Amino acid sequence: MGRLETGIQAGRLSPAEYDKNFSDLHPRLDDHEALVASDRCYFCYDAPCMTACPTSIDIPLFIRQISTSNALGAAHTIFDQNILGGMCARVCPTETLCEQACVRNTAEHRPVEIGRLQRYATDIAMEKNKQFYQRAVPTGKTIAVIGAGPAGLAAAHRLAVKGHSVVIFDGREKSGGLNEYGIATYKSVDNFAQREVDYVLSIGGIEVRHGQKLGRDFNLGDLAAKYDAVFLGIGLAGVNALRTEGETLDGVGDAVDFIAGLRQAKDKADIAIGRRVVVLGGGMTAIDAAVQAKLLGAEEVTICYRRGKEHMNASEFEQDLASSKGVIIRHWLAPKKIIAKDGHVAGIEVEYTEIADGKLVGTGETGVIAADQILKAIGQSFEASGLGALAMENGRIVIDAEGRTSAHNVWAGGDCVLGGEDLTVSAVAQGRDAAESIHRLLAAAAQPAVAVA
Repeated sequence: MGRLETGIQAGRLSPAEYDKNFSDLHPRLDDHEALVASDRCYFCYDAPCMTACPTSIDIPLFIRQISTSNALGAAHTIFDQNILGGMCARVCPTETLCEQACVRNTAEHRPVEIGRLQRYATDIAMEKNKQFYQRAVPTGKTIAVIGAGPAGLAAAHRLAVKGHSVVIFDGREKSGGLNEYGIATYKSVDNFAQREVDYVLSIGGIEVRHGQKLGRDFNLGDLAAKYDAVFLGIGLAGVNALRTEGETLDGVGDAVDFIAGLRQAKDKADIAIGRRVVVLGGGMTAIDAAVQAKLLGAEEVTICYRRGKEHMNASEFEQDLASSKGVIIRHWLAPKKIIAKDGHVAGIEVEYTEIADGKLVGTGETGVIAADQILKAIGQSFEASGLGALAMENGRIVIDAEGRTSAHNVWAGGDCVLGGEDLTVSAVAQGRDAAESIHRLLAAAAQPAVAVA
């Protein structure tokens, strides 16, 4: 290969190449494919796949329904537990959840394609605009939900079904949270995130107010005083700093901003990318950023992770996907300094690392990787003002088993809470369960007092 030119620029590919590169990663199964895939299920009575699902979807039941050509019934089974089942079918790491637990792995080392079957059913229901729920008699209660991401939407839908009114406050221009702004474009094509939001909101009784940010436009105390209950689903807004020389150079950016910009772009050709890109991190964000950098036309993309392959938060499937797209994954490397030339990124100095006495340490040996663009994917932090004296631990909101916080009539769920798993499906489960807890409290308060003789 000849010498690579440097510089970050847009329009590196033809329109046809952009369309091909960002096409659907796992297209929906057709009817025949779905029947064949569903026929592989053993319909286990004590199904380990169901136990492995954070939302506890009855997987054997919905797959049996597909096998009998009842896709709408399957979708109903899925939505009963996970109203965002369509997006979860696209973005869930099923290879480490339900499909990893599938008993087909024991003999065949190939699980039932649970994720793709889930997508098959939910897509059909949404395309037909089949609504399985209707609102109960209005209760006269109104709940404020802060955050229109997976946790907030799941909570809002469940509360609306129960007959409560819901007002969602979100700081962005669109609803959806990470489903809209934070996942690889090829995992959710054709504006699916917004179509799913519309489907969820069509139950009625839910008002969304965009451009409303906690700590700027209102605080928790304001809402707690005005509404019957409050649910916090505010996610993680902050990005961890690299804290190294050269971090502010032109060409250094946050991977989450890169992914969001690409997802919101009307034309992929408008997104500038370098020829040599280095991504720092070992999680899903790092993989998504690296793969998409390659798909945008970068000639060399390297992921640098400070620990070993077995320590990466990204699943083995995602790591293999990155490698299949030409991304180089290098382990045991920690960023030491970003190198500049004429005010722009020219490379990054890294130090080799190892585990010594149970701790990650540098070996003292260094090297340089040439780069004209560096994307940081080293984790996000919880940065929220306006919460008052809400109990926190390790920078997250403390909740009990039902999602209740330390504040009266305030619940929380998703990435903002202590123990959050950074998974869409887990956020949905917490939003759903918190809604049930809120409903129980409001329903109990509405019951007439029983006179004691």
